[in-house]
Amino acid sequence: MGLFRRAKPASTPLAGRDAVLADLDGVVYAGPHALPHAVDSLNRVAQTMRLGYITNNASRTDASVAEHLTGLGLTVAADEVVTSPQAAMRLLTTMVAPPATILIVGGEGLVVEAEKAGYTVTRSAEDSPAAVVQGFSPDVAWTDLAEAAFALKVPEDEGGIPWISTNTDWTIPRERGVAPGNGTLVSAVHTAIGRLSTVAGKPETPIFEEAIARFAAQHPLFLGDRLDTDIMGAVRAGIDSALVLTGIDRPKHVLAAPQGSRPDYILADLRDLHRPYPETIEKDGVITVNEAAVRIVNGDVQILSEGDAQIDLLRAGAAAIWATGLAIYAFRVPEQLYADPFHRP
Repeated sequence: MGLFRRAKPASTPLAGRDAVLADLDGVVYAGPHALPHAVDSLNRVAQTMRLGYITNNASRTDASVAEHLTGLGLTVAADEVVTSPQAAMRLLTTMVAPPATILIVGGEGLVVEAEKAGYTVTRSAEDSPAAVVQGFSPDVAWTDLAEAAFALKVPEDEGGIPWISTNTDWTIPRERGVAPGNGTLVSAVHTAIGRLSTVAGKPETPIFEEAIARFAAQHPLFLGDRLDTDIMGAVRAGIDSALVLTGIDRPKHVLAAPQGSRPDYILADLRDLHRPYPETIEKDGVITVNEAAVRIVNGDVQILSEGDAQIDLLRAGAAAIWATGLAIYAFRVPEQLYADPFHRP
């Protein structure tokens, strides 16, 4: 006999929270435009609790991000945006004291934070920088990557200088689709010099710790669209998390999520923040979420009931697979479980 739990009135993912911390790309917007239902849903959140934003994107300042969000219909101040360049500068001060000269690969967001921290910024390895800090900018060129490689040619354990990357996201969602992210640019330098950078942003914890302290959050919920950075980082930081399927990761990634990268909530879009989140019930090996039901028999993931909503079927399938402790390739998964409850424009 499996464990049977009587269904109880469901609460929303916001119940008991004192703050919501949201990623940006793929959660609030893709490119310059807001994602469907994001602005209205987040404005509702802001009526009852603190709302902050955490971004790995290092190309813009906190003030420019706040201006963009306000232009989309949110009300955001610069100090309500926590950026990976801010986390990078906090990390750098433990390695190299200002006003040392540091080589920046990236955009205005990184340069402004470096100067605010008291460092002297250069773009050339010929200026003998004391460290290299690398972040994303759509304007980063081969020459920028080459300067970083020249500055980092000596391994750190042989007296070489520190190398910090704001983040290593492989991809970034844009209005026209998915594009290469900072991880691809960091990888280009790594390939040239054979060294690994120290990462300041998600999924590392400093950026989450900064956000928790800034918003005095005791019971926050973090919203992200990526399992390997957003959700993994929240798990490492001990924060409850929700994956929203409006950005990078799709249902097939959710089903395959390894331990340590699994969200507490799976949302089709941000409207689900304000809807009762259904209980997952297990009885005699059958996982039920609302009217959707799934079981696993001899490696076959079987759909017993599709239910009324694709998102519930995904939640049930993920719970069934995760409960086994086995990797996704151990199962035969029907394609219907991979169906996307959110269709990107």
